[in-house]
Amino acid sequence: MTLFTSHITPRLCYIIEFVSKELFDDPAAIRITDDPTSFSQTTGPRFNYSEETFHDCLHLRPNGLLFETTIQPIEITCITYNDQKAFFPTGGDLPFDIFAASFYLLSRYEEYLPHPKDEYGRFAHTHSLASKEGFLDQPLINIWLQDLRKKLSRLYPGLVLHKPTFKFIPTYDIDTAWSYRYKGWRRNLGGSLKALVAGNWSKLRERVAVLRGLEQDPYDVYEWLDSLHLYCRMRPYYFFLGAARQEAVDRNVPVTASGLQELIRYYAAGSRIGVHPSWQSGDQEHLLKEEIEWMEYISGQRINRSRQHYIRFTLPVTYRRLLHYGIDQDYSMGYGSINGFRASVASSFYWYDLEKEEKTPLRLFPFCFMDANSYYEQQLTAAAAMTELTQYYRRIRKVNGLMITIWHNSILGRDPEFAGWREVYETFLKQEVFWES
Repeated sequence: MTLFTSHITPRLCYIIEFVSKELFDDPAAIRITDDPTSFSQTTGPRFNYSEETFHDCLHLRPNGLLFETTIQPIEITCITYNDQKAFFPTGGDLPFDIFAASFYLLSRYEEYLPHPKDEYGRFAHTHSLASKEGFLDQPLINIWLQDLRKKLSRLYPGLVLHKPTFKFIPTYDIDTAWSYRYKGWRRNLGGSLKALVAGNWSKLRERVAVLRGLEQDPYDVYEWLDSLHLYCRMRPYYFFLGAARQEAVDRNVPVTASGLQELIRYYAAGSRIGVHPSWQSGDQEHLLKEEIEWMEYISGQRINRSRQHYIRFTLPVTYRRLLHYGIDQDYSMGYGSINGFRASVASSFYWYDLEKEEKTPLRLFPFCFMDANSYYEQQLTAAAAMTELTQYYRRIRKVNGLMITIWHNSILGRDPEFAGWREVYETFLKQEVFWES
């Protein structure tokens, strides 16, 4: 397929590669030209992405964003298109610039502009266009492309388009591998004294029983997860927190603990693993390097996947650091304050460094649901979380997109605080409709 434009820019090339991959499963399937004579003589399916007039091709009028090289505030007006939100209205065979709108969302353009922070210093989801306009819970780009696919099929009946397939990836953040085990006598003594002072006899009894080997640690869900994945024929992803210092929100068992190292080696052998960069590493770059090296040493393999602890990242600094230390897959694209689609997409995509105006090798895998968001931030019951989770599944399944969820071993464990959540997850994975092709 050929696309004509008056200006060939890095931004345009980037988004056309993404669209081409989604529509044809080939990032090079759409050829870009700025030669009007050549385009006029081209036979076969064609896009006209310009203000010029050509016959017998799909005409998409540009709004100009993809021809710019600056980052500046943009006044955005949303319209309704096929019962969905759209923006950058221009006219043509589509009433908006689908390429520019998709680029704005994928590049996270708004996160490069001055913006309010949440209580953890992260980009506040309430400041996002998706939140303000009410489409945070929709894989909007996939929906737009689904409509574009239909238009192309009608205009070019012989055109062979790629039919995407739904894919689900279960992922887990191991922030605290065990509640009591392997934490050392000081932390266990401190926890015991705290329970004693509070009169929390059940917690004290449980801690003693676990440490004496009479009960299973309440956060130890690993055999149960293995059985669940085997039953559902899944290969999960595990992200391990490896903070050398236990402080603030970095509270995993010590990296020197034999149990944690054995757990990492076990999952490195049969699953996919990644580093879970600590909160501290966001302020001290050398810690990121050390945590990746530690994971590689323990696992005996190259570590190229990551997900930021507490979803703490800042563009473009965090992603540039990840690339510098050999990470080429990141699973942090989502919010740590609410569930939904941060980049409005249910597909993986490469990060575009907006300041450098270049596509990078860092591939982003967006998640739409995290148990901690449902429980702590949205304060949902287990039953309400099941409803939310099922809604995301149905919306992603409708566009045959990529669904990634995040769960924590602590929430899936036996702690009474999280009663019912383990059952919700198991029910969700085992329902037959989930695995219908």
